[in-house]
Amino acid sequence: VQLQASGGGLVQPGGSLRLSCAASGGTSRYFSMGWFRQAPGKEREFVAAIRGGDRNTRYADAVKGRFTISRDNAKNTVYLQMNSLKPDDTAVYYCTGREGWNVQYYRHSNYDYWGQGTKVTVSS
Repeated sequence: VQLQASGGGLVQPGGSLRLSCAASGGTSRYFSMGWFRQAPGKEREFVAAIRGGDRNTRYADAVKGRFTISRDNAKNTVYLQMNSLKPDDTAVYYCTGREGWNVQYYRHSNYDYWGQGTKVTVSS
């Protein structure tokens, strides 16, 4: 399975960006996907996840109410709509995926596939 992320860039505080991640190489309808991010000097942290099948979603407290994760199964693509961006959201965002669902969806070690990362910079 290959994951290709895109959509990062420079945005002013309060602005919006949409990240995309296309999966290829054979996934089932139960393939769960998510986003993590890593800021300079910090550990990789969970952002959001969407479960395969019922599309149940989970969010980190830091982004709840501002970010929305969604998926288009026909295109095998997951999206992260980011609104009301803050400088603290500056990071490299990584798309990730796995077959099935792990209750510890917030741990990056529980995912099998990773995209290359796309950089998001929030600055005036």
